Amino acid sequence: MNRLLFNLFVWTKVPIAKIAGLRLRQLDDAGCQIQVTHGWLNQNPFKSMFWAVEGMAAEFSTGILADRHIRRSGSRYAMLVVAMSARFTKKAVGTLVFRCDQGEAIAEVLRLARDTGEPQVLQLRSVGTDESGEQVAEFFFTWSFKARLPVATSR
Repeated sequence: MNRLLFNLFVWTKVPIAKIAGLRLRQLDDAGCQIQVTHGWLNQNPFKSMFWAVEGMAAEFSTGILADRHIRRSGSRYAMLVVAMSARFTKKAVGTLVFRCDQGEAIAEVLRLARDTGEPQVLQLRSVGTDESGEQVAEFFFTWSFKARLPVATSR
């Protein structure tokens, strides 16, 4: 997925993410970075970024990375967030980047789900940093991955 496909996906499937200002900054097999800039549309009454916008960016950093590995695997999977927790360490203002660097762990859990036929869960961490590199938040998303059986063709 490149920036153009990300924007198309967001506009058609999750338009609130585009309205909130989420942008794909980087994506490769190792990790994903989602950027969001604090502004009038995504702020809370305390003049910082609304926590749900931070959570959306953090979830995207884990989900887009998982989606990349699923697409590259050649197999079909169902994926679903089954738990989430967060810790906020600094007021969220300016431009934030949420980063997940667990691509290798995702690839391994997908192989395990495919090979065993059993759903697998994996906790992915997304760290949000501000322009000075200081951590503002840390999110943990527990994803469930289940390999789907190939679709049978009729003759």
